[in-house]
Amino acid sequence: MIHEIDEALRGLVATEELTGTGVEVSFDAPTRDWATRRNAPTVNLFLYDIREDRSRYFQGRVAERDATGQTVAWHDSPHFFALSYLVTAWTNRPTDEHRLLATLLAGLIRYDELPAERMTGSLAALGLSVPMSVAAPPGEGRALADVWTALGGELKPSLDLVVTAPVSTRRSPAAPPVRERTVQVGDLTGARVSRRTHTVTDPRRDGDGRSPGPGGLR
Repeated sequence: MIHEIDEALRGLVATEELTGTGVEVSFDAPTRDWATRRNAPTVNLFLYDIREDRSRYFQGRVAERDATGQTVAWHDSPHFFALSYLVTAWTNRPTDEHRLLATLLAGLIRYDELPAERMTGSLAALGLSVPMSVAAPPGEGRALADVWTALGGELKPSLDLVVTAPVSTRRSPAAPPVRERTVQVGDLTGARVSRRTHTVTDPRRDGDGRSPGPGGLR
């Protein structure tokens, strides 16, 4: 899941906010050594904190659907984890860094959640929203000054970006959809037996015969 969030953010930042600027996107720890080796304008998204958000937990399964809307698998109740990124700009001039941060801030605050078209792999399979926030006050235990101290670098203007992503604990393939039902009718002696076949008009119905609810949740 973490690498999927990384790639989604890379695409969001590089394609929608920095396209045509020649600015690179990095996920390295912004240490002193890294800063001296940098040879191009760079936006750095350093993942510095991962913790579970229990407030988003819910009971129930999540349906995974294919392009036709058919349920192909069920996921047990996912756990949600808040991924905190330290977003910084690196150039040879502070004014240029400030412009880059301003561009990123203006672009990222447009999103309350990660765009669905950016999600791949397990995130796309779950089909759940992935909330994100930028420059919100850091919560307990997430003082950015302490992060810079741990990195051994000097304090630098930054944005705090938090993405809350679901992680599935178990995936179970769904049974094939029921397309036909045959009803056998006879009298008490069994002498007369007739069969009637009913074709299911909505093959997306689940194995228990009920149509899936909103969002695939039961």
